[in-house]
Amino acid sequence: MAVIDSQVHVYEADTPERPWVHKITGPEHVTGDEQVAAMDALGIDGAIIVSTYTTYRYDSSYAEEVYARHRDRFALVKPVDPTDPAVAETIADWAVQPGAVGVRIMLAFAETKDSADPGLNRVLAEGARHGLPVNLYATKSLDDAYALIARNPDTVVVIDHVGLPQTHLRDETDVWSDLPKVLRLAELPNARIKLSGAGTMSNEAFPFNDLWDPLLQIIDAYGTERCMWGTDWTRAVKSLSYEQGVEFFRVTSRLSDSDRAMLMGGAVERTYGWAPSPLATSNTAGKVY
Repeated sequence: MAVIDSQVHVYEADTPERPWVHKITGPEHVTGDEQVAAMDALGIDGAIIVSTYTTYRYDSSYAEEVYARHRDRFALVKPVDPTDPAVAETIADWAVQPGAVGVRIMLAFAETKDSADPGLNRVLAEGARHGLPVNLYATKSLDDAYALIARNPDTVVVIDHVGLPQTHLRDETDVWSDLPKVLRLAELPNARIKLSGAGTMSNEAFPFNDLWDPLLQIIDAYGTERCMWGTDWTRAVKSLSYEQGVEFFRVTSRLSDSDRAMLMGGAVERTYGWAPSPLATSNTAGKVY
C-alpha cells in the first residue's frame, strides 16, 4: 500500500512576481521539486497538496503548476471562500481541474461559523454534488463544525490537524482540552479526520510517546479507515523535522502493521479516491511500514 502524506504545502519565495499575502510559519520556500526530493528521501510515495491559504489565499495556481510537473505524486485541495456569491461555480470549475480531489474551508477564520449560514452550506452541498470532500480547518470551532457536518450528511468532511491547537495556537495549558469534542465528531458517519501536525502537540522529544494515548482514543473512535496521517511539515518545522513527522508513526509499537498501512495511506485513498501512480511507488518497493 502506498505511503501518502495527507497534507503538505508548496510555495515559492515571496517575490513581486508571486507575492505572499502573509508570512508563513516555515521555510522561506518549499517548491514542488523540493517537496518531491524530501518525500523521496523518506520513502513517501505521494501527498495531498493543500494550496497554502496563508500565502496565496484562494489562488491555487502554484499548486496547480506543481501538479502539472509531478502528476504521479500529488493530488490537490483548494481553499474556497464561503462568502463568495460565485463559490458554487468555483467548485464546479475546480471539480474538473486535473488532480483536484477536495476543497477547504477555513472555518476558524470565517466571518460567520453559524451552521445555518447559506455560504458554508453551499460549499458543503457543492462538495457532495461534485464528489469532493470538504476539508475543514475548525480549531476552536468544533461545536460549529459538528452542527455544520450534521446538516450535510451527504458530504464527506475532513477535519484538519486533529481539530486541536498546534504550534503558534498552543496557548492553552492542555492542548487536548477539546478532545471530547473531537471524539464527538466521530459520531457523524460522514466525518473524517487528519492527524496532520500531531507531532507539534507533544511535550516530549521524538518519538513523541506522550501522543499515543490521546491519538489512539481518536483512532478508536473514528476507525483507521477515517483517520489519515499527515505531517503538515512546513508549518511544523519549528517543532520537528519532516523526518520526525514521518518516523514517529513508523517506529511506534502502539500500531499494528495493518493499522499503520491504513493510517499512512489507505485512508487517504478511500477518502479522496486517489493514489499516486504505481510508477511513483517503485522507490519504496519492498519496504514495510
